[in-house]
Amino acid sequence: MSIKTYKHNEPFVFENGKQVTGLEIAYHTYGQLNETKDNVVWVCHALTASSDVLDWWSGLFGEDDFFNPKDHFIICANVIGSHYGSTNPLSINEATRHPYYLAFPQFTIRDIIKGNQLLANYLGIKKIDVLIGGSLGGQQALEWAVSGLMSIKRLIAIATNAAHSPWGIAFNESQRLAITADRTFHANQPTGGAKGLKAARSMALLSYRSYTTYGATQLESDTEKTDHYRSSSYQSYQGEKLVNRFNAYSYWYLSKAMDSHHLGRGRRSLEHALRQIESNTLIIGITTDILFPPEESKFIAKHIPNAVYYELESFYGHDGFLVETANLTQVIANFLNNNRAEIKSTELTTA
Repeated sequence: MSIKTYKHNEPFVFENGKQVTGLEIAYHTYGQLNETKDNVVWVCHALTASSDVLDWWSGLFGEDDFFNPKDHFIICANVIGSHYGSTNPLSINEATRHPYYLAFPQFTIRDIIKGNQLLANYLGIKKIDVLIGGSLGGQQALEWAVSGLMSIKRLIAIATNAAHSPWGIAFNESQRLAITADRTFHANQPTGGAKGLKAARSMALLSYRSYTTYGATQLESDTEKTDHYRSSSYQSYQGEKLVNRFNAYSYWYLSKAMDSHHLGRGRRSLEHALRQIESNTLIIGITTDILFPPEESKFIAKHIPNAVYYELESFYGHDGFLVETANLTQVIANFLNNNRAEIKSTELTTA
């Protein structure tokens, strides 16, 4: 399915009061909306993913997977600020006729959800059967559910949190320091900050995987080696891979958006905000996740009135939500089929 674009014809006002004109939101849809319009599965994507969910979440989403276009109307919108089609720092500012670069307004998770709601209104979507997201996508899904802007029957949030942690913010700030240390980041050119982005991605990988993962996948068999290690090559390769498909400005802004995530802002408290969620909810934590530890998922599940918690055993750390699709399919199927007894829930404790 080819990418589509919705253009907002009125000024889009961000949470901080700044605005852009001509906001565009890129999105993909798969399948057909049924007559009763109750088969919508809306996917919120993670940090550097795109709206093409069948590409990056295959095994869970696809023609022959659990969420398939034969049974569902699947929607995924590219978040504001991202590199993949929605208005972002490399977009043309209609006021200046030049790219925004660092003049782009800083935005929050709530701004992203405001954009999603505009797209939903445009598509005539008034209710979502399943809203699902992992990591930054899970932050979006929770924010949308708390906001009350949309009727959401079932909510699935994976490897995420109710407010971004000091640990997570520190990881993001370290990456931004790497990006801004690259002087080309301030040069207002599309490839600005590329070397900094490469270093930032290398840092991020350390939070996406784990000590055990690296020990198993990057361990040297040559005990005589004193340089050019597999881990070094892997970090460099993954950094370069992101540079080839993303831009430093979008990455910088999106990391700021992740930092802004706090369901309790202006809502008395995190606990109070979570109690407003009326959806049947599945919260999934990952045993080896050091970026969004299971304690954060347990906290979410404990305070949503109708939530069930599942802890996914994974060797892959935070990236487990993208890798363990067979296990995810099983637990999600049990949840959606209302087989809650089949979902092994560990005792919930306050994070």
